[in-house]
Amino acid sequence: MSIEIKAPSFPESVADGTIATWHKQPGEACKRDDLIVDIETDKVVMEVVAPADGSLSDITVAEGGTVMSNEIIAHFTEGAVATTQANEGQSAATATDQSDSSGPAVRKLLHENNLHATQVTGTGKGGRLLKEDVLNYLKHPTPVAVVTPAAPVAMAKEMPKESTNQMVSPSSGPQHRTSRRVPMTRLRATIAKRLVSAQNEAAMLTTYNEVDMSPIMALRKQYKAQFEKAHNGTRLGFMSFFVKAAAEALKRYPAVNASLDGNDMVYHAYQDVSVAVSTDRGLVVPVLRDVEAMTLADIEKGIVDLANQAKSGKLTLEEMQGGTFTITNGGIFGSLLSTPILNAPQTAILGMHKIQDRPVAENGQVVIRPIMYLALSYDHRMIDGKEAVQFLVTVKELLQDPARILLEI
Repeated sequence: MSIEIKAPSFPESVADGTIATWHKQPGEACKRDDLIVDIETDKVVMEVVAPADGSLSDITVAEGGTVMSNEIIAHFTEGAVATTQANEGQSAATATDQSDSSGPAVRKLLHENNLHATQVTGTGKGGRLLKEDVLNYLKHPTPVAVVTPAAPVAMAKEMPKESTNQMVSPSSGPQHRTSRRVPMTRLRATIAKRLVSAQNEAAMLTTYNEVDMSPIMALRKQYKAQFEKAHNGTRLGFMSFFVKAAAEALKRYPAVNASLDGNDMVYHAYQDVSVAVSTDRGLVVPVLRDVEAMTLADIEKGIVDLANQAKSGKLTLEEMQGGTFTITNGGIFGSLLSTPILNAPQTAILGMHKIQDRPVAENGQVVIRPIMYLALSYDHRMIDGKEAVQFLVTVKELLQDPARILLEI
């Protein structure tokens, strides 16, 4: 029975999609719910799975093609099984078995004359090579060139030392200086457009500060095992402290939690924090909802779940829309300091960085402390410098004295 494979129903904000990857080809057997094709939109990658056991009979939209909502992209034949791969496997196995099943006299004769079993036609039972086959080939050789993995090694052994020293590395020639042109994916193009738009439209400014991570690191070390045991394997990381500190600071400085809509300033009475996640397809920012009401365990679990969905391409549009503030952590890649770009229409973004031991002055003494640089980029059209600096100082103070997060002071 033939079944039409259609593109998913796109949300209203998505006009069309692009066929990213066909994971199954016509004639290739697949089972029900096997992934058939990825369709990339401006925001997410949607997956289409097999409706039943069978195989694709034909593909109507090739990779790179544009598809509309519910457009037919392929036809599927239920119950069809591909046999091409099996036939190819039998052919390859036959060629290998010719040499493996030959007697020692045949293998010796092949080796002495630098021959490969595939060069000689076997006349024995099941295509097996006989000694007479090799001798006949030597008398009347067939001009067939076969290169085996062992051939270059054998040639190198037989080559005089002078010739070996004059060999040129294959990668040193100009013929290997190649370039490859690849079109941008929809997601990458959308990211590029949004970043350029944010820089061109916003009056973006960045303020910096540093935070001593000793208190949080000590707290994490002391309660890490108990926390994981009490919360069903959820690990206590640094991100939950930063999210909670940011949520508390956002309550005190509402302008940092606002967004611009034309000439209107929209102040949000809730804190939905977008967390930047790097994937193979590009940077995405799924949203943690109502973080002011979440516990540290809820935040850690939510971040892990969203990150796993992002890396597997299973995020939905709803999970990526509506954030009021963004946190990005370049420190996991070793970044010491950076200037994060606004995630429009939000008006601020907090950048975390690498924790590094540095000498600091305390009570007239030089001591070594684990220090992290913090960066807050903000839209100066909406946020004054005073508010931005005070917001970042508040985040710093809450992180250096974690008890204040619980006490909300």
